[in-house]
Amino acid sequence: MKKLFSLIIVAVFCFQAKAQYDIPQILTMKDRSEVIDRLLVEKIETVLPELMRREGIDMWVVISREYNEDPVIKTLLPSTWLAARRRTVLIMYDRGEAEGIESLAVARYNVGASFQSAWDKEKQPDQWARVAEIIKERNPKKIGINKSTYFGLADGVVATDLEGLYAALDKKFTVRITSAEKVAIGWLETRTPSEMAIYPQICRISHQIIQEAFSDNVIQPGVTTTEDVVWWMRERIRELKLQTWFHPTVDVQRADPENFDHLRTFSKRPAENVIMPGDLLHCDFGITYLRLNSDQQQHAYVLRPGETEVPAYLQKAFANGNRLQDIFTGNFKEGRTGNEVLKMSREQAIAEGIKPSIYTHPIGYHGHASGTTLGMWDSQGGVPVTGDYPLHLNTAYSIELNAATYIEEWGKEIRIMLEEEAFFDKSGVWYIDGRQNEIMTIPRKPARSK
Repeated sequence: MKKLFSLIIVAVFCFQAKAQYDIPQILTMKDRSEVIDRLLVEKIETVLPELMRREGIDMWVVISREYNEDPVIKTLLPSTWLAARRRTVLIMYDRGEAEGIESLAVARYNVGASFQSAWDKEKQPDQWARVAEIIKERNPKKIGINKSTYFGLADGVVATDLEGLYAALDKKFTVRITSAEKVAIGWLETRTPSEMAIYPQICRISHQIIQEAFSDNVIQPGVTTTEDVVWWMRERIRELKLQTWFHPTVDVQRADPENFDHLRTFSKRPAENVIMPGDLLHCDFGITYLRLNSDQQQHAYVLRPGETEVPAYLQKAFANGNRLQDIFTGNFKEGRTGNEVLKMSREQAIAEGIKPSIYTHPIGYHGHASGTTLGMWDSQGGVPVTGDYPLHLNTAYSIELNAATYIEEWGKEIRIMLEEEAFFDKSGVWYIDGRQNEIMTIPRKPARSK
């Protein structure tokens, strides 16, 4: 009976521990498919016309062959298409405000609900000839294709397909071909109200995984290594039937001679770093769900025997990181370039005695998405071209940066490295699922007695 009672107590404890990190509802694969397709149809109808008119392109042609996909076409395919089929050509033609966008597929079948098949191979065996017929019938003023020197995600047309397009068209139309770079970027970076209704839960799922990873459910100080935590994260993602777009990292700052090095957080981390009391842990983690991505960096502190909270010197360093976030997001303004925001933010932070490093990127369909680049860790003076691209409303960013603080007790400088998803609209910048305001503890702080 005594043994049974003990087992019940353990079971209750395990249930409570698990409940503490309950993951929000994750849809079945069938339900995910329906959501993705609904969001796509809505975005083509509501976002694409404005983008094409803003950039003065009345026809957008996106071409891909199976397993060599343009990054943009993967965001236009229905959820059940995991790749293009044979050669898939999508044509979007703006018929004007009254009629809207005509979306066609020069393919043997419809491409989802949005792109109606416009090719009967029995009548016209040559796919390129059919593309030329459609273009001639509509007589567009500008034909946009995904070709870009600096924005990789907008540079998806391959040389062979571009040659095929030019060869099929009369010179009258080839001279109208232009880069659809800004249409492609706008399509990738713009978030719809429906997408923003679901994005907070995606970020919350990611946050919950981090919180459990940085807990004594996973970490036993003196035994668990940073790589153990990394692989626990990978396994947890799979358990939840999710994916990640990059391999997570977990690293340690502690009272030792090692100084911070950006490269050390990527390729030069110790392979097996045993987590010890007094360590300041940091992770970089993200998931992919419903075609949207998260990218988060948070910190936890491993309590020493007798400690009940994070040392004051680390709390102060963390506050510097939060303050840098506030300075940076406070400088977002529609039309400002990434380089302008970077310069203003660095100057303001330095004037306040903060040592900043800012390297923020857009996020959405891709983790490192297309849009305004706001610094890189090795380009704090600005980023040519991509940093000169202006901020547009209704876009999402990973607010990624670090603030350096000298810790007397450790005899060295540490970095508070933070990253959280945020949305920029007419009201300003707001965190999609909040941000970390204090360092987590392992184990969690005991509840205060009333």
